[in-house]
Amino acid sequence: MTMSSSSPGVIAASRRRRGRRHALVVMTLLLVVAAIFVFTLSVGQTVTPPGEVLRVLMGESVPGASFTVGQLRLPRAVLAILAGLSFGLGGVAFQIMLRNPLASPDIIGISSGAGAAAVFAIIVLAMKGPMVSVFAVVAGLGVALLVYGLSSRNGVAGTRLVLVGIAVSAMLESVISYILSQAPAWNLQEAMRWLTGSVNGMQLAQAVPLLLSLVVFGGLLLSRTKDLEALRLGDDTAAALGVRVSAARIMIIVGAVGVIASATAVTGPIAFVAFLSGPIAARIVGSSGSLLVPAALVGAVLVLGGDYIGQFLLPGRYPVGVVTGALGAPYLIFLIVRVNRTGGSL
Repeated sequence: MTMSSSSPGVIAASRRRRGRRHALVVMTLLLVVAAIFVFTLSVGQTVTPPGEVLRVLMGESVPGASFTVGQLRLPRAVLAILAGLSFGLGGVAFQIMLRNPLASPDIIGISSGAGAAAVFAIIVLAMKGPMVSVFAVVAGLGVALLVYGLSSRNGVAGTRLVLVGIAVSAMLESVISYILSQAPAWNLQEAMRWLTGSVNGMQLAQAVPLLLSLVVFGGLLLSRTKDLEALRLGDDTAAALGVRVSAARIMIIVGAVGVIASATAVTGPIAFVAFLSGPIAARIVGSSGSLLVPAALVGAVLVLGGDYIGQFLLPGRYPVGVVTGALGAPYLIFLIVRVNRTGGSL
């Protein structure tokens, strides 16, 4: 009798503890992002006092700092945060939905699809700005639906989808290589810089489509948080909980592809951010709640921190995609071995 009367209280207390831990993790990650953001605005080849940084952010004209902070550092930091949020959010949505940490847009071809479309738009069609983003989003969605369709025999198995995605990605990389081989010399350097994944030379105006994408597609993903949490338990369990599995999957794919493709169109395919953010967030959060917001913030930390490391902490200067690729490749090998031995999920 005592056990049955106390069980609801124990369950409620456990939920409160998990909720507090989740809130603490989110707040800590927000503070980390804010701290790195302020640091990158203040410290570079020259050091700008935080007071002058704040004055620039408030719109004041400060000799020297207005150019260094307002024109050079601020746009790349803002774009790094928005791109990191996008890659982290989209990547973890796929990993949760398919219950496979290998099922990130980097691995299953979505980033390659968006990349191929953007390279085609830039080199062949001579497009710039928002139209490149539109091309990338449409192509990324098309590749996602193609991979999903090819792997959906008797339901979608995460392993089958990963294998199909790798094959599609390889074909798309061949398309990218062919387009680059035919590119005029004056476009080749720009395309190669873009394909590496970089926030060099960014302008604040380029943040607008990314921000809109996060509001629309990111909002769609966040509205499906409960569906994603149910899908973590398997399709049958999710259906028993009242989730319309097929409809939920389509909405999650649209949202995840939207944020990933939009970020890819602006910064290029920054390697492994979508792949790493979810597992890192899962390690931090544990079983205390949804991974969507924590993974998005981890993505922002990876891109913002990786860009600073590539610019100032290594011999020479490297785009952020080189840094994240160096971090992600060993982890990919580790994760493949782990999944092969034990099976794996976030």
